[in-house]
Amino acid sequence: MGHRTGSQCESDLRTVIDGSLESVYIRTMPVGKIQVGQVWKKDDSGESYLITKVYNEAIATYALLRKTGAEAEGTVKVKVDRRGTAQALPGFTYTQESDQF
Repeated sequence: MGHRTGSQCESDLRTVIDGSLESVYIRTMPVGKIQVGQVWKKDDSGESYLITKVYNEAIATYALLRKTGAEAEGTVKVKVDRRGTAQALPGFTYTQESDQF
């Protein structure tokens, strides 16, 4: 009684992901869903951009981004890259969600 043979319970199994933020895998990991209010960092310049709108156009999804702190500047349109059930923005890395902008 209470003796297990052969297999472990799923709840006994743990996976730990340990890596620096400089890891290519961690940096390019897509998010579950791109949403208004998220902040993404542009890979080549390191500047932060705020998602201001997400919309569908034909069969593609696009995100409009505005550089944080630059309300007078125009927006950048980026096609959302779907990776299975997750989403990513090519050329950008997800940093955080924010409602301060």
